[in-house]
Amino acid sequence: MRLRIVPLIVAASFLMQQLDSAIITTSLPQMALSFGVAPERLSVGVSAYVLSLAIFVPLAGWLADRFGARTVFAGAIVVFTTASLVCGLADDLASFTLARAAQGVGGALMTPVGRIVVLRSTSNEQLLKTTALITWPGLIAPVAGPVLGGLITSTIGWRWNFLLNLGPGVIGFILALLYVPGGRSAEPRPLDWVGFVLSAMGLSGLVCGLEGFGHGGEARLAWAGVALAGGASGLAAVLHFRRCAHPLLDLATLRIASFVTTSVGSGTVFRVAVAATHFLLPLLFQVAFGLSPLEAGGLVLIYFAGNLAAKPATSPLLRRWGFRRVLIVNGVANALAIGALALLTPMTFRPLLWGLLFAAGLVRSLQFTALTTLAFADVPEPRRGSAATLMSMFSQIGICIGVSAAAVLLDSARSLQGAPALQLVDFQVAFGVMGVIALGAVAGFARLDPDAGCAISGAQRPGDRAAA
Repeated sequence: MRLRIVPLIVAASFLMQQLDSAIITTSLPQMALSFGVAPERLSVGVSAYVLSLAIFVPLAGWLADRFGARTVFAGAIVVFTTASLVCGLADDLASFTLARAAQGVGGALMTPVGRIVVLRSTSNEQLLKTTALITWPGLIAPVAGPVLGGLITSTIGWRWNFLLNLGPGVIGFILALLYVPGGRSAEPRPLDWVGFVLSAMGLSGLVCGLEGFGHGGEARLAWAGVALAGGASGLAAVLHFRRCAHPLLDLATLRIASFVTTSVGSGTVFRVAVAATHFLLPLLFQVAFGLSPLEAGGLVLIYFAGNLAAKPATSPLLRRWGFRRVLIVNGVANALAIGALALLTPMTFRPLLWGLLFAAGLVRSLQFTALTTLAFADVPEPRRGSAATLMSMFSQIGICIGVSAAAVLLDSARSLQGAPALQLVDFQVAFGVMGVIALGAVAGFARLDPDAGCAISGAQRPGDRAAA
């Protein structure tokens, strides 16, 4: 029973965290009215969460080894839930911003430590099914979050976007204490303070710089400088980790080809294209198609339905064809689906639009599950903590690059036309570029070993098929 319930607890906590991040965007005007500030000033609440998340993610693996995965995971739920309560009760921007920063701390520890908990309690034979389960929140939240947030805000008020976390948070905390294994290291490493500071500066600089660059307007050059400074700090952190006797992050994981391809290289490139798509779709439907938020949300939910429909077919496909073939063929399908979004117009035959959105969601879900599962297939258990932390870091960077790139593409296309507002053609340019980027990720998947992940998927090895 424990083997089944632990992934469910982790998946539920992921969903709570990621929904919270996704629904806030639709509530900003109402929140600004409550706080008596201009809507654009609410960006500080979003930035506080992102900054806090970036600073504390590198610390997650060390804390899990030092104090035990159960203690840290349950503590992260407490921090996130308590901060949600403060967000919901906040009566000014300052207290809300502090609470969002605290939420970021909880989120920074919840995701990588949750992955560590699952990886340590799951056999290779069950890794595919378990990974598919904990991948769901990341597929659901970006799509369903804005729709759910708009519904909650328009019916019972924006504060309930945060207060509704209290019930799941309390239940999750109790279940974590009852079922999540301790996972404490017998010989914990000393804390690498230098590595923590350098990695925190690098990741926070990159994440905040990229996010600011995408929305910076005239301040874009300054935000680019922040991102470059973050990159320099990140490089210094890498050099330090290679020399340090007890590094905060074990970079030996980066010598594992399947992990590098799926989490750092082509996997990150693919996440850039998908994150940009999440950002662009709601804007396309509302700005270029002139649809209401409710109508746009309905179309986005079709995209989400495709994600759900892919789940039953994921394991059989990977078992039949193996990770490498699926990632290549399905990667091309993802690129074509994203590129095809550039062909949509307000006059597009609605069943054709629905079919494209459903197909795009379906292939996206299959690709994400394959990537996340294969990432840990060849990582030995002692190094899975650092691997989970590194994956969280690069995922966050990929998302920020995607959103920033999409915003820059829209603004650049608009500026080249000299138009005062966004036009349909601006979205067509952005989707077209993202389709090309998604296609570029396939080149990395083609370099994977043909046998990659066969022990997990149950696929017959190519050599065995030839012998037969």
